Amino acid sequence: MATTTDWDIKKLQILRTLSERGTVTATADALLMTPSAVSQQLSNLAKQLGVRLLEAHGRRVRLTDAAHLVLRHAEVVFAQLERADADLAGYLQGEAGEVRVGAFSTAVPALVVPAVRELRAAHPSLEVRVREAEAAEAYELLAAGEVDLALSLAAHAPPARDPRFTRVPLLVDPLDVALPAGHPLAALPGLRLADLSGEPWIFGGSGPWSQITLTACEAAGFVPEQAHSASGWTAILAMVEAGMGVALVPRMVRGTVAGAGGAAGTGGAVPAEGGVVMRVLEADQPRRHVVAAVRRGAEGARGVGRVLDALRGAAGVRG
Repeated sequence: MATTTDWDIKKLQILRTLSERGTVTATADALLMTPSAVSQQLSNLAKQLGVRLLEAHGRRVRLTDAAHLVLRHAEVVFAQLERADADLAGYLQGEAGEVRVGAFSTAVPALVVPAVRELRAAHPSLEVRVREAEAAEAYELLAAGEVDLALSLAAHAPPARDPRFTRVPLLVDPLDVALPAGHPLAALPGLRLADLSGEPWIFGGSGPWSQITLTACEAAGFVPEQAHSASGWTAILAMVEAGMGVALVPRMVRGTVAGAGGAAGTGGAVPAEGGVVMRVLEADQPRRHVVAAVRRGAEGARGVGRVLDALRGAAGVRG
């Protein structure tokens, strides 16, 4: 029977990483270890706990039921250690410290930069380091301890029940449609997404934004014809301005893309500059949900809490 002294935190972290990565080789790569060292550490942990943790599954291994039971309890331990780190950091640093933020590209100018400006004025000793990363990478960085807070879209985040993270809703971001100035539908009263089913569309060839556009259009009853592919908003809006197609644009993007925008129009048009009209859609307007996440237990850290508060403030202004 295992005792409390047998619960080796480092070995439990290796087991947790194997559960996430799926193979001993991938686990070794993630932890900068050799595969043989990973296997040896897990074998030692199994002996210490007195249960089998791994079983053969073809050429791979998989976790036993006992291993999953161990991990359920280990997640509670990891969360408590995060709280301990947070409390100790607050005690040692007071108002000083560093918070590392991983955020997707649109969120950086729309939410993170305004939050950093506020924090510089209110808490100048708190340093925020920003790293642009899409959702999957941001959560890998968060799990690995390389960032302290991740911003992503809820649709591309781990499920809310994931025991590793605490998710914090920040913003519901409506999607508006960008049309060339002078387009026949630019001033149509009560414009709906379905009205644009016959239009050529501009969106990325792959990735989260491509899926968001496809899902929104399919929910409106049509599959969009992709006339052009681009991932950057400057390129997308430049093509819209040139009359090459239409595009869905997050409202967070407005004011963050130089040289693109829209002429004022009627019937729900959003004024900006240039030859693009941004139309607010009516009944079938799609939305995306922006969330922040921290490692479970770390939300009590003073610095992380300050950054979350500033992000909530920036999201409230945009909302």
